[in-house]
Amino acid sequence: MPIKYKIDVIAALKEAGYNTTRIRKEKIMGEAMLQKIRSGQMVSWATLETICGLLNCQPGDLLEYVREAPGDR
Repeated sequence: MPIKYKIDVIAALKEAGYNTTRIRKEKIMGEAMLQKIRSGQMVSWATLETICGLLNCQPGDLLEYVREAPGDR
């Protein structure tokens, strides 16, 4: 996948005071989205918006495009 996370999003959320227990308890995002983030999969735009709001950042602070070499697919 050519779009990857630049940072460890879960660690950044934890640093900002949002551990996974708090995120689930306050229904900030569901376990499925947390699992996608953990495994490096892309999440919905709404989830990205939520993360950016919690971390006070831009999507470009979280994601980067990494060109794949031909044949890497």
